[in-house]
Amino acid sequence: MLSKVQAIRGMNDLLPEQSPLWQYFEGHIQALMSRYGYQEIRTPVLEQTSLFKRSIGEVTDIVEKEMYTFDDRSGDSLTLRPEGTAAVVRAAIENGMLHNQTQRLWYTGPMFRYERPQKGRYRQFHQVGVEIFGLDGPDIDAEAILLTARLWKQLGLNEHVTLELNSLGSNEARSAYRSLLVDYFTAHEDQLDEDSRRRLTSNPLRILDSKNPAMQDLIEGAPQLLEHLDRESQDHFESLKRLLDAAGIAYVINPRLVRGLDYYNRTVFEWTTTALGSQGTVCAGGRYDGLVEQLGGKPTRAVGFAMGIERLVLLLDTLGLVPPELHHNVDVYLMAMSDHGQSQALLLGETLRDALPGLRVQVHCGGGSFKSRMKKADRSGASLALILGEDELSEHTVSVKYLRDDTDQTTLDQPSLVALLTERFPAATEH
Repeated sequence: MLSKVQAIRGMNDLLPEQSPLWQYFEGHIQALMSRYGYQEIRTPVLEQTSLFKRSIGEVTDIVEKEMYTFDDRSGDSLTLRPEGTAAVVRAAIENGMLHNQTQRLWYTGPMFRYERPQKGRYRQFHQVGVEIFGLDGPDIDAEAILLTARLWKQLGLNEHVTLELNSLGSNEARSAYRSLLVDYFTAHEDQLDEDSRRRLTSNPLRILDSKNPAMQDLIEGAPQLLEHLDRESQDHFESLKRLLDAAGIAYVINPRLVRGLDYYNRTVFEWTTTALGSQGTVCAGGRYDGLVEQLGGKPTRAVGFAMGIERLVLLLDTLGLVPPELHHNVDVYLMAMSDHGQSQALLLGETLRDALPGLRVQVHCGGGSFKSRMKKADRSGASLALILGEDELSEHTVSVKYLRDDTDQTTLDQPSLVALLTERFPAATEH
């Protein structure tokens, strides 16, 4: 007997019982982006490896350890995208979207990183992201944060997430701060773990992001970047805070928040939660004013964020915020009780879908006894079973059996049936 072929570790199937929650989340995203005037962009999952080395940084963990990289048949080095920003920047430059223009873009899709799979974090994972180009004021930083805050409110998550803010300043200010940080950690090198010693020469700001409990006192004593910002970045950050205060958005200043990618400057932010254990970040972003030029475009201000869908879906499920109707995908289950009545059942199903575009109708196929048909109706999650027996076929009526309450079974003509379904499922009248 041949062995079964299994999915690659950390690359999971999305099963039918899980997809309604994803569709629910993605529906909120699509509607929200439209309300804010953002346009969707879709980029390939494969890009030139050099794109990510130039944008993310060759000495980051992502490039050094986590990318899925291979040579194709032409000898070109290609990489499955580990994040979305670089690909969107590449597409915007290549398609002439940035010259004397502003862009508010969003995307969604799979990303790939080779790391230890754990709950809410996989090797193939899915992100929603926003990238905004051509605007340099703190007002657009604030809008990006307000957009995410509205999403949390719509999903019922606003009481379960915390906004953390920091500023990384200009490239020049960060470079000067980097030297101070190297001096500080070099003086305490005997207290650094292996990762931090490596980062000391490659990316010392990432030491501040270490989760090693043994290093937290050392990190707390390190110089703070907020105390070494250039004047323009200080003004930008203060203006952002005033805008958020005016909008009633609560936040916490986290001077250790540096983000894991090299291209960030000025504003950085994360939305975190304590409801998922150690996997606390559900959305993160900030400014990356130098990235467009770094990838071959003209200097362009930019800000964006990304959120992991798996982690947010897990958060909704963990907190019991999944709408009950998502646990089933059928409103009514329609069955004929004889083979010759099957054509009438199929036609009635089409008639109901025409009259009520949002109604979820499943027509029984495959025969079977009345008992087996009713079992399938119950398993479908439908609240009503519509039955076409011999009497109903001859009288052009439909019997309505209530599956989730004690209402008596009734028999209706088709206009009365449509009226009943309209009253019972008011959202079904909407496209």
